[in-house]
Amino acid sequence: MAEEEEERRRHPVLAKTFSLEDEKDSEHTASNVIRKILSLFKNVRPGSDLTNFQLPPQLNLPRSNLQCYGEMVYLCRKDLLGECSRRDLPIERLKSVVTWNISTLRPLVFGMSPYNPVLGETHHVSNGHINVIVEQVVHHPPVSALHATHEKEKIDVIWCQYFTPKFRGAYVDVEIKGKRVMKLLNHKETYEMNQPRLIMRFLPTPRAHWTGKVKIKCPETDLEAEINLMSDSFIERFRGNNNRSIKGKIFESSTGNELYNIFGHWDRAVMAKNVKTGEVEVIYNAEENITGLKPPIVKNLKEVMESESAIIWSEVSEGILKKDWERAREAKCLVEAKQRESLKNREASGELWVPKHFSVVKDGKDWDLSPLQSTVPRAPLVITEAEGEKS
Repeated sequence: MAEEEEERRRHPVLAKTFSLEDEKDSEHTASNVIRKILSLFKNVRPGSDLTNFQLPPQLNLPRSNLQCYGEMVYLCRKDLLGECSRRDLPIERLKSVVTWNISTLRPLVFGMSPYNPVLGETHHVSNGHINVIVEQVVHHPPVSALHATHEKEKIDVIWCQYFTPKFRGAYVDVEIKGKRVMKLLNHKETYEMNQPRLIMRFLPTPRAHWTGKVKIKCPETDLEAEINLMSDSFIERFRGNNNRSIKGKIFESSTGNELYNIFGHWDRAVMAKNVKTGEVEVIYNAEENITGLKPPIVKNLKEVMESESAIIWSEVSEGILKKDWERAREAKCLVEAKQRESLKNREASGELWVPKHFSVVKDGKDWDLSPLQSTVPRAPLVITEAEGEKS
């Protein structure tokens, strides 16, 4: 009986990820989400204090933000990460890094939010030659750390992510801070890049989208790329259209000499035009890479860590998937209560939290980190062969 209870308690729940084609699902339309939001406030009196108002499970996606974060790297139908190192010329490698960076952009569901990760929560997944570990290393402010390695092509990726949301009246502007670094060890090249901003707009039509300028720079090759994620015009927003256009360039850092123009739409296709020859090539096709995405499966349950997102939030996710909102609410409250109790115990004993997989440093207002292991080990959660066969 005890073994059955242990097996049930350790059962990870890995819900279907949000793919490009799922935007058409009526469950995720902005109007349907808004109805959910309004229904939650129908019994709230005017002037009530909402300081302690907790986001109910009806507005949660059945996955942790750590899972969403990791999916950007390990969940792609083609091995675009490995392609960054397979190219012979530096300019071709930078184009591949641009392509991979674009592939990390995923559709967003307005008004629906993943779970806020608890301190020490982890997510560990492998897809082909790609191994990814994500950990919540700081709780206030919430800082997430990601380390990914490509076994075959000797690629190392380190991300640090934390948010600064600002209310702008008709929209919320979320600045995503933290470094993103890719190292192509076979070529001794380092690519440094920043992160786009997230805009959650209420008027004239509700939507969430990526915007801002992404810079990718490689000091060793003197090459650089700028990618502008364009915001929709007022007319496009009023019509409810998704623009999602990209404009950018690849150039020499020292001279500013432009080599390629980048243009297209990240949810459709992105092209690169050779400035010298006029030749145009498709460098990214969204349909080929971020449609039909499937969640990981459990390859070895005994090796799944207790801190794994899919275990910590399993009861909540099962409640949401079955639309058993009371069960989901109780399970969510239990997870949050355990986190508060852990914090209380650490404060009482004077114990400082130490992440398991990263060394974390605060430099002024910024956070920096480095992984404790040079490579990420194979994970007990894997993408199936059919999904990751091209890795």
